[in-house]
Amino acid sequence: MDRFWRLRADSPVWLRAAYSAAILLLLSVGFYFAFAQIAYHWNWRGVWNYRARFVSGWFTTLGISALSLVLSTAIGLLAALARRSSVLLLRQSALIYVELIRGTPLLVQILIFFYIVANAMGLHSRFLAGVLILSLFAGAYISEIIRSGIESVGASQRESARAIGLTAAQTYRHVIFPQAFRQMLPPLSGQFVSLVKDSSLLSIIAINEFTLSAQQVNSYTYSALESYLPLAIGYLIVTLPLSWLSRSLEKRFRYET
Repeated sequence: MDRFWRLRADSPVWLRAAYSAAILLLLSVGFYFAFAQIAYHWNWRGVWNYRARFVSGWFTTLGISALSLVLSTAIGLLAALARRSSVLLLRQSALIYVELIRGTPLLVQILIFFYIVANAMGLHSRFLAGVLILSLFAGAYISEIIRSGIESVGASQRESARAIGLTAAQTYRHVIFPQAFRQMLPPLSGQFVSLVKDSSLLSIIAINEFTLSAQQVNSYTYSALESYLPLAIGYLIVTLPLSWLSRSLEKRFRYET
């Protein structure tokens, strides 16, 4: 019986599932009693009539998030390598980029990039502009994650790689990145999840993504909770697999030190 109550990392899947189900059940009961106290009258029928709008917005958010994940990772990697470059211009440019992005709100960046920068460049696609804005924003944070992961690898290993004749590219590929990757996984996972949720701010430039769809349905039906609860569930459907994949990769690349 004592083993049943002690949940370990190597516990059976059914036991972990039972614990999760029990916790979710308790949370559901708590929310049920909370709503019962305010005698809230649900209006799911009115919201259901706009289900196609929710589905369309969810797929738009999924597309923006997927493209931004790939592009922001590439931007972050380039910025991290530039921060470690021996060329002063590259190093300072990457530093200014990271500090400007991290030091200003995403909401302000969206407004400035779309209404000023994108307009000056003749970029009128809201979808593409949204992808670029999110990628530049997340790329600054990812670059710091990658840089810290690289610097977590001891200098002695880089010196050993040079001693056996490895080039800089070979050193990064065979020595530094394999070790830094497992250090970067947890913060990268958190950043990717944040990126998906940050896409909700793109509603201010009228991109028909998930959050804007919920806002429109709420304005049509005057049913705030019924409009925003599907929003929360939709984001969970996207973010939970990212967290699960991160944990799986952490287990795969874990080794004793």
